[in-house]
Amino acid sequence: MYDFSAFTHAAAWVSLLTLTLMEIVLGIDNIIFISITVNRLPEDQQTRGRTIGLLLALLFRIGLLLSISWIVGLRSALFTLPLPWLDEPFPVSGRDLILLTGGLFLMYKSTTEIHTKLQGEEEDENAAGKGKATLPQIILQIIIIDIVFSFDSILTAVGLVDNVLVMIAAVICAMGVMLAFSGVVANFVNKNPTIKMLALSFLIMIGFMLVMEAAHKEIEKGYLYFAMAFSLIVELLNMRLRKKSKAVPVQLRDSRYD
Repeated sequence: MYDFSAFTHAAAWVSLLTLTLMEIVLGIDNIIFISITVNRLPEDQQTRGRTIGLLLALLFRIGLLLSISWIVGLRSALFTLPLPWLDEPFPVSGRDLILLTGGLFLMYKSTTEIHTKLQGEEEDENAAGKGKATLPQIILQIIIIDIVFSFDSILTAVGLVDNVLVMIAAVICAMGVMLAFSGVVANFVNKNPTIKMLALSFLIMIGFMLVMEAAHKEIEKGYLYFAMAFSLIVELLNMRLRKKSKAVPVQLRDSRYD
């Protein structure tokens, strides 16, 4: 059913490398969401939660790749909405509903996390031993957002490569890289409050982009990733500057001049 002979051609390996890099880039937002979400778990369950979340993402993406015809069918309109500001009825597809639901959920989840952080409730709850979510609750949230991220990622992959086996191999390679570095990313985000706040702001932007795509308003992802990269670089420079400022020894005044 699937043509394994494609891997005997150099073009297939170039496509595999390109698609793997693309999957890693598109999976960064997924890692950030999972890292922030599993932080609500007790410490001894956080690594397990991250691993399960990323493995679920892998299964969803492989499952979607094996149902490409179904994915293409999701672009077909399920019904239309007569909107007064449009000359023609607005077609709503299954893809639109998935992107809209995922985008709104991502914006809601990120906003509530920011609220909790600013109000100091997270620290108070942790100190009191409260507010810790259960593993099934976290896994359910990860499943919801994984469906959206996987869906968007697979649609992009289908436009680049026409061999399903190459797509599956790229997804597995990318997920292996993300599994290897997810712990490092999670620790870095959680140990630096400003980076965590920046990551949550990025997730709100991504959620808004998904909502706009559901409304058939395409936003160039390159602009979004440039803004994210620029903001991250600025914050890393600020962190380095603060670290250097703290390292400067305090000079004591000579009492002879008082």
